[in-house]
Amino acid sequence: MVLMRNGFPIAKHQVSDSESSLTATTPSCPRQFFSDSIMELSVESARSIIAKWDPLLPSGGENKDSSLTPLFTNTRQEAKQYLNAVSKLQSAMQHLLTLNSSSDRLVEAYSLMQVAMKRLERELYRISAEVRDHVDTQYSLNYSSCSSSSASTTTDSHSDDNSSDDESIRVARVDLKAIVECMFSAGYGKECVQVYTKVRKSIVTEALQNLGVEKPRLSKIKKMQWEVFDFKIKTWLNAVKVSVGSLFPGEWSLCNYIFPSSDNTTVIESCFTEICKDGAEMLFTFPEIIAKCEKTPEKMFRLLDLYEALSQNWPKIKSIFSYESTSSVRLQVGVSHLKIGEAVRATLSTFETAIMKESSKTPVPGGRIHPLTRYVMNYISFLADYSDALTNILIDSPKTPMPESYFRSPKLAAKTPAPPDLAERLAWEILLLLCKIDGKAELYKNVAQGYLFLANNMQYVVTKARNSKLGSILGDDWLASHDQKVKEYASKYVNMAWSTLEMSLPETPKEAMTPAEASAKIQFFNMRFQEACRVQSTWIVPDLKLREDIQKLVASKVVAKYRDFYVRHWVGSESVIAFSPEDLQNHISLILHDVENAGSIVLPALLVHFSGQALPKFRRGNLGAK
Repeated sequence: MVLMRNGFPIAKHQVSDSESSLTATTPSCPRQFFSDSIMELSVESARSIIAKWDPLLPSGGENKDSSLTPLFTNTRQEAKQYLNAVSKLQSAMQHLLTLNSSSDRLVEAYSLMQVAMKRLERELYRISAEVRDHVDTQYSLNYSSCSSSSASTTTDSHSDDNSSDDESIRVARVDLKAIVECMFSAGYGKECVQVYTKVRKSIVTEALQNLGVEKPRLSKIKKMQWEVFDFKIKTWLNAVKVSVGSLFPGEWSLCNYIFPSSDNTTVIESCFTEICKDGAEMLFTFPEIIAKCEKTPEKMFRLLDLYEALSQNWPKIKSIFSYESTSSVRLQVGVSHLKIGEAVRATLSTFETAIMKESSKTPVPGGRIHPLTRYVMNYISFLADYSDALTNILIDSPKTPMPESYFRSPKLAAKTPAPPDLAERLAWEILLLLCKIDGKAELYKNVAQGYLFLANNMQYVVTKARNSKLGSILGDDWLASHDQKVKEYASKYVNMAWSTLEMSLPETPKEAMTPAEASAKIQFFNMRFQEACRVQSTWIVPDLKLREDIQKLVASKVVAKYRDFYVRHWVGSESVIAFSPEDLQNHISLILHDVENAGSIVLPALLVHFSGQALPKFRRGNLGAK
């Protein structure tokens, strides 16, 4: 608290009982004469030092440019003398006030104090600006580390400069602290706070602008192309990292350092609030505005990035903006966090609706993996990478209408707990996909190719899940049941595609028959085999293991029976035999191809519905990739 006497400010701690007792001393007392003489010398000494740095004073120094020269130089000696002079001047003013509150000498001392405070205000402004220059360099380095893989090289190249900057910032903090203490002691705390908050607030505002933070406008964001939208969110993510990691805590630390006394807690709070609150509110309003945009599936991962950034930085934000006067910042973060969560849920529903509404009617050539399967499974596997965020977002969401038997086998259903919300939701989305794929299998005129199509797509689903975090979320039981479906589809394909060839051989291959009958059987078998190979020459099995498994199934169904017939009836039928058992085995190993040998893919309408382009690119890559 600053005491005022007849309009003049006096620091409370500098008024002692002995000084107060001077009012009872008579002018003729030798002790008073001695004290008055000391006060006179203190005022004159202060005038000579203060005037040296303000040539406009009547007894100003010889250097007319001293008002433009920084007081706090590297030697620090001049600054110490100046601050000591101000302290002695303040003590003299307190003594003079006890003697005669309207004396000319007191008025003169007060005018001299005002000159000194103006000088210190300029020094406070200048040093604060110099601290800004250092902080901007740090922001630049932080941004490089976030946006470039060469961050380590950048940091190494500036290591010497950083060491110098660290020392300069330490000295600047000490100087600021000394100026603030001097101004508060002299009763100019209000002016000190006004200058300090004005400078530091402008620094924070400029730093946020350099980080790309601007007042978000919904009308402007709604009109952005995807590339611009994506860039804006990445810019914001970096801005939050730097702001919460260094900018805001740096300002709090500086306030707490230069206003260290517990008596100044209110000052620290008011300064920090004035400096950072507006910028922080503007920064944390951005996610709320983004949440109001159209809920299209390609925005999902950026929404989740925003949600994760708010979640991960929330403990720091609560700690930094813990004051009651900064509660609006905490409230804004909470609102943005809530709205982004709602936007994620809405976008997830849009994604599921798009799957159900996909209505392409063109069968994929070769029975290969449908682009819808690639897109949806890549999308869902990327969702699994955000499992923590999605788990929180989906709490208390409505349950899916998925049958219990789909997610868990009947044997385990009674023993294992119900699946988590996230696992159930992702399993539901895969079920929507598989229902669509079942319908598209019916587009094939050849039933065997339809089953091959189902085997290919189910294999892709299982492989994608097993090789990503999605597998651990869905669980081993889910993976095992879908592995079994792959085997069932593959077996049905083999039965449908190769049963005619198998039936072309006698049910008992070693039974006796005439050479003419054996030759006729062999010719019929050759014709059926060539027809099967011709029909399936463009059929595709991109998964190597599945292709090998199918070839083994075909071989076990045909080759063994053919070998028995061949051994029994080879003599007399040499002229019509086209394949030895080994030749037949080799030909079967060549049936079916990988995807590189196939033709073009017809893209489903779903992908166009998603983003207006065939395969939109996210930060994680192409959703239509292998």
